[in-house]
Amino acid sequence: MSIPTDAELNAQSAALGQRLQQASLQLVTAESCSGGWIAKCMTDIAGSSAFFDCGMVVYSYEAKQRLLGVRAQTLEQFGAVSRETVLEMVSGALVNSGAGIAVAVTGIAGPGGGSPDKPVGSVWIGWKRRGGYARAELFQFDGDREAIRRQTVAAALRGIDAQL
Repeated sequence: MSIPTDAELNAQSAALGQRLQQASLQLVTAESCSGGWIAKCMTDIAGSSAFFDCGMVVYSYEAKQRLLGVRAQTLEQFGAVSRETVLEMVSGALVNSGAGIAVAVTGIAGPGGGSPDKPVGSVWIGWKRRGGYARAELFQFDGDREAIRRQTVAAALRGIDAQL
C-alpha cells in the first residue's frame, strides 16, 4: 500500500464529507494510534460541522474506559490492540456522541511497542452505524510512525465510506 500524501488525504476527506452530508450522517472518531489525525482530516474541510460531530483521542487504558466504556476486563484479557477493544471503542463512541456513524482505531505505530504477536504496524480499525452491527479489520502497515499513521487514516476513511 502506498503512503497517502496530504493532498490525497484531503481529497479523500472532502469526498467522504460530501457523502456523509448527503446521507445526513455525522461522524464521531475514537482514535488511539492515529492521535486525532482522522478528526483533523475531516475538520480540515470547510463546513465540516455539517458532517462531523466530535472526536476522542484515547491513548491510555483509563481514557478508553472513561470516555468510551471499554471494559477493564477486555483490556486485561485482550490488550488495547485487539478486535475486542476496537469493537467496544467504536460502540462507545456512538453511545457517547450524537453521531450516526463511528470509526475507532487502535494499533502500534512504532517505532517501539511491538511484539511477535502484535508487531509494529498492527492496527485494528472498527466501524459502526447507529443501530447497526460493528465491524472490525486488522491491518498490517509498513513504514515508520508517520507512514503507519497515514495509512491508518486512509484505511479508516475508506471503511467509513464503505458503511454509507
